[in-house]
Amino acid sequence: MTDKALILARGLGTRMRKDDQSVTLSEAEARAAATGVKAMIPIDRPFLDYVLSALADAGYRRICLVVAPDHDVIRRYYQEECPPQRLTLDFAVQEVPRGTADAVAAGEAFADGDDILVVNSDNYYPLEALGELRQRSGSAVALFEQEAMLRESNIAPERIKAFAVGLADGDGNLVRILEKPDETTLAALPRPLWLSMNCWRFSPAIFEACRRIPPSPRGEYEITDAVQYCIDRLGVRFQVVRVPRPVLDMTSRADIPAIKERLKGVRVRL
Repeated sequence: MTDKALILARGLGTRMRKDDQSVTLSEAEARAAATGVKAMIPIDRPFLDYVLSALADAGYRRICLVVAPDHDVIRRYYQEECPPQRLTLDFAVQEVPRGTADAVAAGEAFADGDDILVVNSDNYYPLEALGELRQRSGSAVALFEQEAMLRESNIAPERIKAFAVGLADGDGNLVRILEKPDETTLAALPRPLWLSMNCWRFSPAIFEACRRIPPSPRGEYEITDAVQYCIDRLGVRFQVVRVPRPVLDMTSRADIPAIKERLKGVRVRL
């Protein structure tokens, strides 16, 4: 069992910064969106507050936020304006946005040889996923049922249908993450489909993998490549946790009204 979680909050927020005339935002929402720091979009209070509160509810107590060198707004909020009571917060800096594996590698000192949960700062995960990963031992991944995502998430169906699919063997261990599968490939897979939303439990082996993988064709160090290196080269088994519940996603300005509606009444306790 682990009580450590690493939250990836370094993203550039390019889509969030993009203006969208179809969405009416408050002045505070528009101001936050313009910075691209999705974690701080106000849903009555910063979106990241909901993420942290869910982690605390699941039993995590030590949190590290991977941020950019200039993300002072996040530091100031949690260190001065709203310091958590149920959690301790550390910060790790990813100097250059070189991909998700590079962001995870920035948290190696925080992990300090322990297993850790790794999640995105712009996703709100169901408590069942966070709690189940905490209870496991070794490496694991939460995969989310596509039909549940289509029914209950705020994400557009065309995006959901393009999400990476996790493939497991007969023992319930991850074989690989299938990125951007085409329609023919998807049609041949058994139902239901289980989607990867970057919700992981990692053993310390992940850091060796992050150091050893080459950059992807787009020039970034991808966490899925590091996971595959762990499986193929280091012999690490990733237990698959299947979750028939949706994940909420804060990617663009169009997501803000829908997430506000879905999180209405959710109690936040930091």
